[in-house]
Amino acid sequence: MRRKSPAVIAAIAALSLGAAACGSDEESTSSSSGSSSSQKAAPKPVAQIDQLSGKSTAVALDAGFVAALESLKLTPAPVGDAKISKAGSASFPITGGNVTYYKPGSVSPYVQGSIDHTNSGLSLTGGGKVVELTDFVVDPGKSVLTGTVTVDGKEAATDAPLFFLDGRTLNPLEAKDDGTAVLEGTTVKLKQEAADLLNQTFEVDALEAGLEIGIATITVNTA
Repeated sequence: MRRKSPAVIAAIAALSLGAAACGSDEESTSSSSGSSSSQKAAPKPVAQIDQLSGKSTAVALDAGFVAALESLKLTPAPVGDAKISKAGSASFPITGGNVTYYKPGSVSPYVQGSIDHTNSGLSLTGGGKVVELTDFVVDPGKSVLTGTVTVDGKEAATDAPLFFLDGRTLNPLEAKDDGTAVLEGTTVKLKQEAADLLNQTFEVDALEAGLEIGIATITVNTA
């Protein structure tokens, strides 16, 4: 079932960047045992988008993050189709993906899917080295953004956990007259895996898990 009303798509978009990780390994394994569970009908999604059509995810870079990069003599720059404005907002076009939303408690996680940002990303240059973080994928069920990491043009990791998406700061949805929906307020934070990789590459120890990268604004087509 595919529903494309603005209200449904907006609800999914809000959850896709705002939902906290749902469930645990214990919950998922315990629910798969017993004959009674096999007879239970699978829950139907409340809403489902099989193909996201844009537009972009933008992150207003936090002043503390920018200052930390400056102190480490690391220079950020856009990669591919990404852009960084003079005001310090990095934007990454949404290139595809899908999102399914179930009634909370019916399945775990109740928000599933991915939001793809292919052929764009962010680079950090310093100490004669260049690290590129590209091809971002948002996993709404885990509230994590993963991506590909290259160091001096050589692939170092794929599907690497880069940023945690904290939706507790998410603002209410703003529906636009141009057929888009805008959600602002998700706090983007550095993951431990990304901090370790960057510290090792640039031979520093100042980057830590939880460092606030900025505040995200996601704009999606609703028509």
